Amino acid sequence: MNSGPGVLRDDRHVTGRDEPTLDPHARPPLPHGHAHHGGPVAPVSGHLRRVIAAVLIPFASAMVAGLVLLWPGGAPEQQERTGVGFDQQHEQAEVTAVDEVACEDVGVQVPRGVGGVCEQATVEVTSGPHAGRTFQEMVPPDATQRYDVGQEVVVAYAPDAPEELQYHVTDVKRDVPILLLAVVFALAVIAVGRLRGLLALVGLVVSFAVLTLFILPAILHGSNPLVVAVVGGSVIMLVTLYLCHGVNARTSVAVVGTLVSLVLIGVLGSLFIGWASLTGNTDDQTGLVHSLYPAIEVRGLLLAGILIGSLGVLDDVTVTQTSAVWELKRADPGASWLKLYRAGMRIGRDHIASVVNTLVLAYAGAALPLLLLFTIANSSVGTVAFSELVSEEIVRTLVGSIGLVASVPVTTLLAALVVNADRPPRGGTAAPTTRHRRRRKK
Repeated sequence: MNSGPGVLRDDRHVTGRDEPTLDPHARPPLPHGHAHHGGPVAPVSGHLRRVIAAVLIPFASAMVAGLVLLWPGGAPEQQERTGVGFDQQHEQAEVTAVDEVACEDVGVQVPRGVGGVCEQATVEVTSGPHAGRTFQEMVPPDATQRYDVGQEVVVAYAPDAPEELQYHVTDVKRDVPILLLAVVFALAVIAVGRLRGLLALVGLVVSFAVLTLFILPAILHGSNPLVVAVVGGSVIMLVTLYLCHGVNARTSVAVVGTLVSLVLIGVLGSLFIGWASLTGNTDDQTGLVHSLYPAIEVRGLLLAGILIGSLGVLDDVTVTQTSAVWELKRADPGASWLKLYRAGMRIGRDHIASVVNTLVLAYAGAALPLLLLFTIANSSVGTVAFSELVSEEIVRTLVGSIGLVASVPVTTLLAALVVNADRPPRGGTAAPTTRHRRRRKK
């Protein structure tokens, strides 16, 4: 019997045994019976799951083994503090008084055109062996940081300096606003994401734990920064992706796509860091770390930073592309892998444009003070772009962006092949079932 527009020629979508064949101009039928509309696409076959497991289980085992072998057991202990930069003993203190004094009376020189009134803050140490001791902190009129009575501050202790110069203010305490902001962030994530949001926060805790308990101490112990970054970053990726998105083929495809992109980033980063003769020792912090721990390979530290910095954005891209392909398959169960790939790439191209722009702007924002200095110096564009300071950021940005761009077609192709695997080809039709014949007669 001929079926009119909008009528299914086969009802096997109800039982899930096969794919329906739709009239080209038909509208989707209303769900009935025990059809699973709105649920996930039927899982891939056991054979394909075994293939995926054969790829990922050895990799995960190798990363866990690397984690155990490279586990540092805490940061290395120093025999003594140098008192330089971050290597200082810090104590808590509180500002007890702030008075205005003439800068020339206290020996403070101020730039021409700036007022000659300075602030003299009286600070009381509240922790450590000298709790209760007070000292004076001079604040010139052009200083960006001001102090108020009752404000809590952080002070550095220099034991080898004269008594009146042993303490000085290095920062203000800001734990309350930062922790409050973190609580607001957590509540917002849970309120919108619910269980997924909660799992994402757990993944964030895991990432922070791996970073602080493994990656940083292992590098300080002299392990190769690139190897440590690969092991630690892979563990973070495996735990967070499977924790947030479940142990399934969809997540596994995102994991494989991320791995392929990370390998590409590592190869390109290593190649161009060496070719451009980048040392990685371009700021005071890196120089201080190298002086305290000369065994650390600074160039490897630069490459490790590129890998870890790219990992978070890569996860976003690969998970989004995989989910898009799965949803496209749900919307059109009869679509071939090629049709799914093309549709997924249309989504991916928009994703590429926005993510690359975001990455470039993020790096530009971080380097904004440096760019301002070059502008003040009236340096040419070529001088700025090819200086080591800026070239390092350019390599970091472009290598990371190439990895992101490559992750879209790689992940989309993998997702299209996996979601369409082990399914019967399109075009096969079957005779209408007795139940549908009775409905059409009615």
